[in-house]
Amino acid sequence: MATDPFKITIHMVSSLDGYIARKDNSISWFETSDSYEKGVTVTQEEAAEFLKKIDCYIMGSHTYELALELSKSYGWVYGDVPTIVLTHRNLPVERQNVEIYSGDLEILVDEKLKPNYKNVWLVGGAELTKDFIRLNLADEIRQSILPIILGGGTPFFDEIGQEQALHLSNVTAYKNGMVELCYEIKK
Repeated sequence: MATDPFKITIHMVSSLDGYIARKDNSISWFETSDSYEKGVTVTQEEAAEFLKKIDCYIMGSHTYELALELSKSYGWVYGDVPTIVLTHRNLPVERQNVEIYSGDLEILVDEKLKPNYKNVWLVGGAELTKDFIRLNLADEIRQSILPIILGGGTPFFDEIGQEQALHLSNVTAYKNGMVELCYEIKK
């Protein structure tokens, strides 16, 4: 019986011009009224089944703080899945499945993630994205592009400082006008 290999996926929702948040850090633009009739629709059951395959989330402190704020209105979107928040700040931990980590990223991956998880998603932070790509720790990038141009804000890729070859492994267009690009990171 074959086992799935360990994989770290960088996932980000961005505007067409590559921003992940407005200058005021708001993400209200995530709500789209666009419609693309050739796009696919994902049922709640299909989405839930897909999310079950993610066995650990990693996020930066700003993403965590935003997720905590949004959880007051929408609930904690990461469920009971182990979530590791990377920060050097002292942040509140309001859920049993949330852990704060402030050490070396390579040690985190080799000693904590690889032995315990198979499908890890990095879900927020331009700085973390840069660090994981620079250190060659990520295996794929899934960028969900919403039908909007923000014209400024927090960029998804902010001066990574190196060229990185990718391989397009999948493209999906959705009914709401979002396009998801999935790239394998060539190592």
